[in-house]
Amino acid sequence: MPEPTSLPRVSARGLLRRRAVWLPSAVILGLLSLVLSMLYLGANNDPVGSTKDLPIALVNSDRGAEAAGERIDLGAQIATQITGSAEMKDKVSWKKVDRRTADDLLARGKVFGALVIPEDFSASVAALAGPPQHEPHPPTMTVLTNPAAGSFGSGMAAEINQKVVATTSAQVGHGLTQELGRHAGSAHAGGPAAPGAAAQLVIADPVKATVEEGHPLGSHSGLGLSAFFYALVLVLGGMLGANVIHTQVDTALGYMANDKGPFRFVKPAQHMTRLHHFVVCSVLMVVLSMLTSALAMAGAVGVVGIDASHLGLLWIFGACATAAMGITALALLAVFGTPGPIVSMLVLIGLAIPSAGATIPLQALPDFYRFLAEFEPFRQVVDGVRSILYFGAQADAGLGRAWTMTAIGFAGSLVLGLALTRLYDRRGLHRSALQPAQPRP
Repeated sequence: MPEPTSLPRVSARGLLRRRAVWLPSAVILGLLSLVLSMLYLGANNDPVGSTKDLPIALVNSDRGAEAAGERIDLGAQIATQITGSAEMKDKVSWKKVDRRTADDLLARGKVFGALVIPEDFSASVAALAGPPQHEPHPPTMTVLTNPAAGSFGSGMAAEINQKVVATTSAQVGHGLTQELGRHAGSAHAGGPAAPGAAAQLVIADPVKATVEEGHPLGSHSGLGLSAFFYALVLVLGGMLGANVIHTQVDTALGYMANDKGPFRFVKPAQHMTRLHHFVVCSVLMVVLSMLTSALAMAGAVGVVGIDASHLGLLWIFGACATAAMGITALALLAVFGTPGPIVSMLVLIGLAIPSAGATIPLQALPDFYRFLAEFEPFRQVVDGVRSILYFGAQADAGLGRAWTMTAIGFAGSLVLGLALTRLYDRRGLHRSALQPAQPRP
């Protein structure tokens, strides 16, 4: 087929010489690279230094003990020192609770870990300075992790707890060393021999840390990251789905050409108001979200085999989350036009992922990202999926807030799209082509 001659021709070299081709592309791509690098790397630059009020449970089960005719309660002393530490004052929010409450907090994702002082802590320390034992029992403290609340946050909590155990061990070791010195002096004076139990241990470091998983996860949970990636699928499904639906509706109306490889199809342009266009796209988005959520779950659970329960709830929440993301993207497309996809990418991905608390906990993010987390949609979706996958779909484990914020986001975006498209129509700012496209064979 000969090339069309009705249109003015332009050479590739001539087009590349035009400033209108280079300048907008350079500005948009350059700003995107700058903004995204600042957003993503700014959130993860110094999580330890940014940590503030990281929630960790502190359980003191120590019953105390009698030593040399005196009552000692090391557990209470250590708990007071831990919560009053100036070094940890701003970084950690200690929750002094009993073991049952700590287990409940772990099971609802309210704390990233727990430090447990056992019932026999004082007794085991006192025994080191007592008569010799054939099998000395070193004092221990249990560090409970919670990867379901976030593997990075759980790791931070475990590291903090292990530092606390090391500090406690040094303090206890110093006291035991002094006690051993007094026994040695007594032995030289004709008193009883120094106890051998303490000598059987490394006195400088007597307290040992036992690390356990406080809220166990299945082996196919991605170490607590499967919720993040599943939520990412839902968010991308909504954002990309909105762009696909918007393009397909424009193609059906003849506003855009339909290119399939080397073949180009253009339908005669048909007029539709902006309001009706947004309504049609929104209906398609809501209905198709049910399909995409089902297929996402089928791929993740049925094919890949991630650990998941409450499948019906996972499907309906996924459909609602995808629809909310899609309506938000469609509203931005309707309001901003061609820049809409870039704006939706910044709102739903660029600003949302660093402030989601999915990889880095919110307590380890700078204040700007904590502010974004209050309303950015990605955080709400992650919390909902995490509650369904890891915490038995408990409402107070994040699912209740996720439902509320998803509904608010859906309704707000729908109202924004309907209001502004109606305003554009009333002012005569229609999307109809100025020159009807001519069908091509």
